[in-house]
Amino acid sequence: MRNGSITLILALAISGCASSSEDISPSYVSPVTYQNYTCDQLGEEAQRVSQQAAIASGQQDKARTTDAIVTTVGVVVFWPALFFIDGDGPKAAELARLKGQMDAIEGAAILKKCRISFKKD
Repeated sequence: MRNGSITLILALAISGCASSSEDISPSYVSPVTYQNYTCDQLGEEAQRVSQQAAIASGQQDKARTTDAIVTTVGVVVFWPALFFIDGDGPKAAELARLKGQMDAIEGAAILKKCRISFKKD
């Protein structure tokens, strides 16, 4: 029974960890939001949103690393540490929104035949 309890605690702890920035799906943002933008304005907005997304991705990945460390400490050394796992929260929601904006800007740029695209890994 002890092994079963440890496995359950470990599974719950890992499932509560923050997601990698790559694993966060974009929220839907309509390209209509950007329909009145010129190609130059879309380019400026694309650069602004891309910079914000890069910052948000770094914060999300840092949260994932922190959660992984806390999980390891909790499972191996001190199980009450598992209560300090943050998981996905406002950082993940912000990143999903920014990814959605990037998709919408790209969609608007395609409709307007602007040469704007985001590098996707």
